[in-house]
Amino acid sequence: MNKINVRFWILVSIVAISGFSQGMLLPLIAIIFEKNGVSPSLNGFNATALYIGILLVSPFMERPLRKYGYKPVIVWGGGLVAISLALFPLWKTFWFWFALRLLIGIGDHSLHFATQTWITSSSPAEKRGRNISLYGLFFGIGFAAGPLMTPLVTITQSLPFIISSILCLIGWGFVFTLKNEFPEQTVNLHSFLATIKQFKQAFKYGWVAFLLPFTYGFLESCLNGSFPVYALRTNINVSNVSLVLSVFAVGSIITQLPLGMLSDQYGRRNVLMIVLLLGFLSFTMASFVEHSFIGLFIAFLFSGMVVGSTFSLGISFMTDLVPRFLLPTGNLLCGIFYSLGSLSGPIIGGLFIKFFQHVSFFYIISTMLLIVTFIIFSFAKNTEVRLEQQNS
Repeated sequence: MNKINVRFWILVSIVAISGFSQGMLLPLIAIIFEKNGVSPSLNGFNATALYIGILLVSPFMERPLRKYGYKPVIVWGGGLVAISLALFPLWKTFWFWFALRLLIGIGDHSLHFATQTWITSSSPAEKRGRNISLYGLFFGIGFAAGPLMTPLVTITQSLPFIISSILCLIGWGFVFTLKNEFPEQTVNLHSFLATIKQFKQAFKYGWVAFLLPFTYGFLESCLNGSFPVYALRTNINVSNVSLVLSVFAVGSIITQLPLGMLSDQYGRRNVLMIVLLLGFLSFTMASFVEHSFIGLFIAFLFSGMVVGSTFSLGISFMTDLVPRFLLPTGNLLCGIFYSLGSLSGPIIGGLFIKFFQHVSFFYIISTMLLIVTFIIFSFAKNTEVRLEQQNS
């Protein structure tokens, strides 16, 4: 039991470092490009590189995981992220940084896919929400600390990248202490067609749950990739932008574990509907106080408290709905939907800033949250009923 606990804490610590690098990169590069005169739409396009990397590698991740186990996939992904971060200061051009973010997307997805599957597969049902919440909590801690690196760009642009790379290498080293394990081997993915069949089967069971990673990806990338540009154009300085973004992550840290435990007790669907509706209200409120730093600070803190757990609650919900032998596929689809949401976020956010200059940026996010609340209210209950019938 002690070895299992040590493994769990090493895995969530690695996720925290990954969250740190992601939380740093989005606002940091957005601000560097904005100061260099890069348009919001191109700025947003560059931010999508990370998520394009996730989409490119996703169809090919499950077979190596089943063949080689969790540890080699985590080692490969963590090493790729650390090396890519270290290469940023070498050449500051749009397409070179696009390529590096693409590689980070591939490495991060490998790391997250393996750690998520390892944790969800080894967690008992009564502690599933708690364990996945701790996973999300540590990612949130890292993500909250990441934007605080942004002001270091005034010292030298290389410093934030170097610090992040060193932290990734430290976390990477701890992975080598773990004993490798393998997911449940009840399927043989001998071809790409077999992989697609697995995707369809997992989607049939858990499509409602996959909307949550999509929503969180859209929300996260919109806030971290497009909001810094919008904020700078409304005369909020760089330090205040990083504080507002960090307080959203701090809000998610405060409630991540309590919401996960509440979902274990009262049901994932019920908790999700409440937090999404409150998220809609909080971002609507942000649109009325966007010219006040204190108002935005409070709105972002509350928003983080209610919707900052959307990703981890979505994974727990998926684990409830998808059969155990399909958990690797389900976790992979969570990553794919997260990347699809993250891809659309900066593009839509950048275009919105460009073409709707007199409309509040926050209406995009609040509308998205309201739509997903309605879908879960309308369809998730039927999904849970079918699951109970299958288990009876």
